[in-house]
Amino acid sequence: MQIIRSIEKMQQLSKQYTLHNNEIGFVPTMGYFHEGHLSLMQRAKKENDIVITSIFVNPLQFGPNEDFDEYPRDEKRDIERAEQAGVDILFMPEQQEMYPQPMLIQLSLTGRTDVLCGRSRPGHFDGVITVLTKLFHIVQPNNVYFGLKDAQQVAVVDALITDLNFPINLIGSPTVREKDGLAKSSRNIYLDEEEREQAVWLYKALKKGQQLIVDGEQNPVMIVDEVTRLLKQHTTGKIDYVEVLNFPSLQPVTLIDRQVILAIAITFGKARLIDNLIVKSTGEIVEKFNN
Repeated sequence: MQIIRSIEKMQQLSKQYTLHNNEIGFVPTMGYFHEGHLSLMQRAKKENDIVITSIFVNPLQFGPNEDFDEYPRDEKRDIERAEQAGVDILFMPEQQEMYPQPMLIQLSLTGRTDVLCGRSRPGHFDGVITVLTKLFHIVQPNNVYFGLKDAQQVAVVDALITDLNFPINLIGSPTVREKDGLAKSSRNIYLDEEEREQAVWLYKALKKGQQLIVDGEQNPVMIVDEVTRLLKQHTTGKIDYVEVLNFPSLQPVTLIDRQVILAIAITFGKARLIDNLIVKSTGEIVEKFNN
C-alpha cells in the first residue's frame, strides 16, 4: 500500500491508472476507521482494479461549535487497518495541501439540506460537496463508496454527481452495526456505559417504525410519533429530529406510498448519533443505493 500526501502525486498516479484502463474505486473518509469504513474498502476491493481511500478531516464541514479539534484521529491505526482491508493507495493530504488559500469559489446546495442533519448544521453539506469536488478531480474514480448510515450525505453526493456530470458511479452500502444493532460510528467512543446501553434504542425505535409500515401504516405522523415516544421512554438523550421523507429527494411525504427514509438523530453528552432505515412502501428495508 502506498501512502500519498501530495495532490500532484495523487493526480499523476490516477492518470496512469486511467491510461491503463484500471477501474478505480474510491472511499473518501475522515479517518478513525471502524468496521463500516472497512466494509466499504473491502467491497471496493472486490469491484475494482485499484482501491484508493482518503483521510481528510475537512474543516469546511464543521460549524464553529462542533468537534473539529476533538474529532478522533489515529493515523497509525488507520494505516494498519487500510492495508489489512486491501487498500492500494491511502491519500492523506494535510489541510494546507487541500486549502493553501481561502477558497475563491463557493459551492452550495439549494436542496436536500434543509432537513435532517442539514437543518441544524447550516453550511455543513456545502463543505462536504466542496471537498468531494476537489477529491473527485484529484482521484478521478470510476466508483465511489459511502455507507447508508449517512443517508443524507448519500443523497447530497447523488445530487453533486448528477448536477455536475461527474462520470462516477455512486454506491451506497448497508449500515454496519454492532451485535445489538447500534450503528458503527467514530463518535461512539464518546458514549459512557449508561449512554451506550441506551443508544441501542435508536435502532430498536427505527425497527418499530418499520414494522408499523409493514403492518400497513401509511401515515408518517403516526410513525414519527411512535419512534419519538420510544426514544423519550428509553433514553435520556436530546432528540434532534425524527423524520420520514422521500428518498433520495428528501422531500416531505404525507402518505407512505413510495420509498422513504425514516431517520433519527439524538445527542448523548458529546456524542451526536444518527441512524436511519430506508424502506419501500411495503416496509421492506432497502440495503443498497446506486445512482
